[in-house]
Amino acid sequence: MSTLDPSKHVARKRFGQNFLQDRMVIDRIVADLHLQAQDVVLEIGPGLGALTLPLLAEHKRLDVVEIDRDLAAYWRHYAANDGVKRGQTLTVHEIDALRFHFPDFAARSPERKIRVVGNLPYNISSPLLFNLQANIQLIQDQHFMLQKEVVDRMVAKPGSSDFSRLSVMLQATYAMQCLQLVAPTAFEPAPKVWSAIVRMVPLAQPQVSAALWPTFASIVAQAFSQRRKMLRGVLKVFAPQLELSGIDGTLRAEDVSVAQYAVLAQHVLAMPDAAA
Repeated sequence: MSTLDPSKHVARKRFGQNFLQDRMVIDRIVADLHLQAQDVVLEIGPGLGALTLPLLAEHKRLDVVEIDRDLAAYWRHYAANDGVKRGQTLTVHEIDALRFHFPDFAARSPERKIRVVGNLPYNISSPLLFNLQANIQLIQDQHFMLQKEVVDRMVAKPGSSDFSRLSVMLQATYAMQCLQLVAPTAFEPAPKVWSAIVRMVPLAQPQVSAALWPTFASIVAQAFSQRRKMLRGVLKVFAPQLELSGIDGTLRAEDVSVAQYAVLAQHVLAMPDAAA
């Protein structure tokens, strides 16, 4: 449907569509990006273009990932018509963001890392974040609109009730900052929850090496599988390693820092008989 009228498009629940409309929020997102002429920018979920059009006005070159075939067709039509007239280069990838192949995309401009931006559907936010993390070597930074409670967990500190498996796994490789909160009224249709914008920048030196990652991930998942229980019970098979790591077994999963989990993983990895 290349002639789709965006004003008549009905949001589809199966795609988690809530379209951003608040101009002040949009302008701040674009301003926070500090776009440079050479940047490779990838937007996930352009929707009706609330962010897409300001990005194109600012940057002129943009790739978008869109699963909705009607919206994908609309953006291809825009690229071939209004986009050309305005000197803009818009490339549409009609695919589920969870299936998008970042290495192939990055190979088009190997000298530049990818800047990823988007208002992410809440129903795929966590798996998409982990998919991006698996390709972190290709990423310059990420700016996402997410459900506020998800962002709260992403940036939480140890000892907080929001500190979770998501916190530990992402903080192991990213520096993250909540940039602004966004009310439900900024969207159409309005979601039932507040949203937040988070900046994610890959750490120059990850807290966990690639070799250690599988053991680290397994331990963190096990620790948070029963987060209300003390670690000496949840991780009792690793009691010697807990002691070697200097971690108090009476602590709960949310009380242990990323660095402490990394040290524990090192001790576990060093003792093959206690593989995670």
